[in-house]
Amino acid sequence: MYPTPRPSLAPNTYEFESVPLVRPTGFREYDARWWFGHPGSPKPPELNLMGVQALGMGLGTLIGRMGVKKEIVTGHDFRSYSSAIKYALITGLMAAGCKVHDIGLAMSPMAYFAQFALDVPAVAMVTASHNDNGWTGVKMGAQRPVTFGPDEMGQLRDIVLAGDFDLAGGGSYAFAADFPETYIRDLVTRPKIGRKLKVVAACGNGTAGAFAPRILEALGVEVVPLDTELDHTFPNYNPNPEDMEMLHAMAAAVKAHGADVGLGFDGDGDRCGVVDENGGEIFADKIGAMLARDLSGLHPNATFVVDVKSTGIFLTDPVLLANGAKTDYWKTGHSYIKRRVKDLNALAGFEKSGHFFFNAPVGRGYDDGLVTAIAVLDMLDRNPGRSMSALYSDLPKTWGSPTMSPHCEDEVKYGIVDKVVARFEDIKARGETVAGQPIRDLVTVNGVRVVSADGTWGLVRASSNKPELVVVVESPVSEARLREMFAAVDGVLRENPEVGAYNQTI
Repeated sequence: MYPTPRPSLAPNTYEFESVPLVRPTGFREYDARWWFGHPGSPKPPELNLMGVQALGMGLGTLIGRMGVKKEIVTGHDFRSYSSAIKYALITGLMAAGCKVHDIGLAMSPMAYFAQFALDVPAVAMVTASHNDNGWTGVKMGAQRPVTFGPDEMGQLRDIVLAGDFDLAGGGSYAFAADFPETYIRDLVTRPKIGRKLKVVAACGNGTAGAFAPRILEALGVEVVPLDTELDHTFPNYNPNPEDMEMLHAMAAAVKAHGADVGLGFDGDGDRCGVVDENGGEIFADKIGAMLARDLSGLHPNATFVVDVKSTGIFLTDPVLLANGAKTDYWKTGHSYIKRRVKDLNALAGFEKSGHFFFNAPVGRGYDDGLVTAIAVLDMLDRNPGRSMSALYSDLPKTWGSPTMSPHCEDEVKYGIVDKVVARFEDIKARGETVAGQPIRDLVTVNGVRVVSADGTWGLVRASSNKPELVVVVESPVSEARLREMFAAVDGVLRENPEVGAYNQTI
């Protein structure tokens, strides 16, 4: 009988090599993420290779119990340990009777695409996305194009932690040779970009560096590569287009080369960040609003889905209103937005983190940073003579914060958010003010988004991937109102001593 996984084990011991280690908190709302560790790190690992194997056994078991054909696509991102983790996962999947189709080194959207191209129902992509080195994880799904949400992740957690495996055996393995060529061909078999454009392609030495420059060049634009050499030490900055360090590097390169736009891809290539020709860093929710304007002009009365961290412009922009566009604010998280886009048959979904989802005729419903980049280039192509900054300046003016992340341990973060929600609900019920104004609205589908009378709003939610909270504020009025709302939200957070320091602030 296979050993039951344990929640903690001391590394460099007999038990660590003989018993599966799987920390329960690694099962997140919509994917799995653990600290695997690296040499010299004082933080103890939350997962070992036997634990990964147990995860594969659990996933194969769950797929069977869902009534899904036991065939699955796997791939891995460019980290020093990702291939080892993938092969451990594969052994578990095969033990549970799965036929595994391995596409090798890949971006996450390549694995999602493989579900369609290889006609395979399930996917398990080994990636920690933009997390620091030492982290690992798996993005999973069994119903293309959507990925697992809380229900499936909860079932998977229970199966794995209890060792409740259906080990039927009979699994098999097939390597999909030259699969990147199939993916690249799918994206570039289309009309070229007609407008002469120079594009900085920033990859942060992550997986996208092997694919993004080639795809963009095939579309007919001049590419200036930035940190495209694969290097799993991430020597320059973490490949995260929501991180200001990466955005600053992109901005400097755009100005140095006189580029029309900078496009930055995260560690597993499912997100794309943008800077304009002046090096101006445009937050992803504003890029989403610009693309919604562009696409709603081509597809009147379109529906868009955006996450609760995103700008309020989607509800007030006169161009979107004139085009009959409708917007649904929904839970943050790539699986949540992806599923909501499918359920509403929306044209597109936009997350402030940079996960964008395009349905036909633009995409297949999953998040792909290259599809997003192509949509940005098409928007510029449809607006000859207009720069990225000019299109951005057409949006109504708002003052917005970056995504701020005060530390809060996984075991307590959801409870803290519940307290914050209750606190703001009590403030509203008493008729008291927040940041000097009455509360106009409380959106509580994911944490709490408190909206004041003048439209200034602040959000608090729990991060689904890290031991952190998420804080975002925006004002359509002034920077002063932005800061007043931040002070009010932070004041409520500081009532809870479990909340630690911010990664950045305004």
